[in-house]
Amino acid sequence: MPSTKRSRVRRAFGPFFVVAGVLHFVTPKTYEAIMPDYLPAHRELVYASGVAEIVGGAATMHPRTRRFGAWFSAATLVGVFPANLHMALHPERYPQIPGGRRSLLLRLPFQLAFLAWAFAAGRGDARR
Repeated sequence: MPSTKRSRVRRAFGPFFVVAGVLHFVTPKTYEAIMPDYLPAHRELVYASGVAEIVGGAATMHPRTRRFGAWFSAATLVGVFPANLHMALHPERYPQIPGGRRSLLLRLPFQLAFLAWAFAAGRGDARR
């Protein structure tokens, strides 16, 4: 992939993660629905993960905080992984997801891609 395209992909992580975090406040019930039952305070955890995504994404957009933002975003992704796993293990609870169990299982490896994207965003541009 050419250097400028890689740079654009890395820079897109921050805005993408900020928007994802904002959605936790716009549609909190959507995120509450995927929370594992064993976790308490679903609404509060949805808001906390939204704040974490906003902070991590915003931090990757500035050179001084880019590395911190990448690590913080990676930690956030690891922290919310149980919700993705919960969905894959209980597909009957998510009939609105096209593809059912298969697509929910296929989502799991994409979490690794998001981790790689976060770390790539932390590297920034080689020219800087």
